Amino acid sequence: MSDKQKHASAYWKENIKYLAILLVIWFVVSFGCGILFREELDQFRLGGFKLGFWFAQQGSIYVFVILIFVYVRLMNKLDKKYGFDE
Repeated sequence: MSDKQKHASAYWKENIKYLAILLVIWFVVSFGCGILFREELDQFRLGGFKLGFWFAQQGSIYVFVILIFVYVRLMNKLDKKYGFDE
């Protein structure tokens, strides 16, 4: 395996690690907070709505959009680290 292939392999390994972490966060927020932990979260209110309901309807979407921006930032740093930036 050439040095260039090792470099690209390390880049993709780190990229997949970031993707996995961000998808786990999104899963916990969308499925966990909206379904599994709904009863516990419904004890609190946000904007007049029970928190579990809010996460199921709006919160997971907001978190997903935030995670997109986090992913872009992480990828920009990763691209600079491995010399793939423009």
